Order: sequence, then structure tokens, then C-alpha cells
Amino acid sequence: MLKTSATSSGELVNETLRSALAHKGLDQLGLASALQVDPKTVERWLAGRTPHPRSRVAIAKLLDRTEAELWPDVAINRDGPTTRFGPEIRAVYPHRYAVPRQVWYDLFAGAEQEIDILVYSGLFLFEDTRIVQLLTEKAQAGVRTRVLLGHPDSPAVAQRGEDERIGDSVAGRIRNALSLVSPLAGTSGVTLRLHNAGLYTSVCRADDELIATPHIYGVAGAAAPTFCLRKLREQSLFMVYLDSLDQVWSKAEMPTHEFDDHI
Repeated sequence: MLKTSATSSGELVNETLRSALAHKGLDQLGLASALQVDPKTVERWLAGRTPHPRSRVAIAKLLDRTEAELWPDVAINRDGPTTRFGPEIRAVYPHRYAVPRQVWYDLFAGAEQEIDILVYSGLFLFEDTRIVQLLTEKAQAGVRTRVLLGHPDSPAVAQRGEDERIGDSVAGRIRNALSLVSPLAGTSGVTLRLHNAGLYTSVCRADDELIATPHIYGVAGAAAPTFCLRKLREQSLFMVYLDSLDQVWSKAEMPTHEFDDHI
């Protein structure tokens, strides 16, 4: 929740913003200089005025905070991310297709130790050659990478096709993904496995950042809501999803020779 206090004149002060500035070693003049705005403008922000969207984005990035932390009452765009949540939830998008491509790219680009991808097909990722190349470069740089795709012949995949009313299209998409992911799967540091799990949530994780897409009956994955999370502690929403991913990984298997034409 936004922390405010009142001055002697009764004017509210955005204490959260002031505290975030202090944590970064910045003062009012420092923020004004960084954003190239008048110091009086910063003074009004600290006094409780909400900056314009472009300034909010710039301030949040500079201070390594989310807009939700600094201005929880900010208006929500119908097709954009919702950010009126606690610090662990960085953003919520109404649909996966509403997540900007750069958000996915930035997630993986920030990885220094581990990348995990748990999906059925993940075509929305693997059709993007820029992302596949980035994942390959990260693995070559020593980032341990685990990729979990659904087994195209598993009952769970068939059921997902029925649930989304698209027949055997999910299995076909997985086989396409296997072909697209083959350059990545052949990279040292990358392990590909096929799972038979009834996938309730797709998860893409890079170190302490995670994007989760819960699947809803009758709704295509691209239309499902999507959450951007970050790890703040061991007992957290982030860890719930990561623990689930690890369970699927422990039961998944390496692709057999029947998929040699695909990978």
C-alpha cells in the first residue's frame, strides 16, 4: 500500500517514492536531473501528485520499483498490464497475447544462472528466432537452461485439445516446437524433456523473475491471463510456481528416437 504522511500544512507526501529515492541515493534534484524535468515537478510528485504515464515508467525503472509500489491507485489500461498489487506481483495482463514481446525478451536477457520453460508447445516463444538465439547465447554463457514441452502423444495433451476445442492441434504444435527448438536443444547447458502432466499453468522463469500463465477451461492459452512475478522470499507465490515446475521436471523424460526427425 502507498505510504503517505502529511506536512504541517496538511499536504500529503508520497513516502514510498521518497524512501525509494533515498535507497538509490537520490534526492529531489537528482531525480529531476535524471529525468530532465523541473525540480518543482519532482516536488509535486513527492507531495502526492501522480506523474504522467511516461514519467511513471521512467521513475519506476530508475528506482528499480514497480508502478504498483509507487502509485498503487494508478488508472488501469483495459488491454495493458494491471499493476495494483503487492511488490511480488510486478504486473498482470488480461491475456498472454497482451504481454509485449520485449517483456519476454527482457525476462530471459536478465538471466545469469538459470532459465526454465514449462509449456505444452511454447510456439509463441520458439517461433521468435530472436528469443531462441538469446536462449542459445545464454546457455553458451553458462546459464543452465531447462525446457519442458508436452509429450505430443500423451493423454494430457489430447485432453487440452478437447478443452480448447481445437482437436489434435496441440500435438501438432508441439511437434512444430520440437523442430524449432532443435538448435537450442543441441547447445551445451540446455536440457530438453517431454512431460505428461496436465498443465495447469505455463511457466517461464529466469533466476528470480517469472512469468506464469494459468490455463482456463475452454480458453486458448494465448487468451489466458498472465502474471509477472519476482521472488522476494522463500515462502512466496513465486516459489509455489517454481516448486510445481520442479515436480513436473522430476517426472519428465528425455525425447526418444521417435522424435529424432524433430530435434
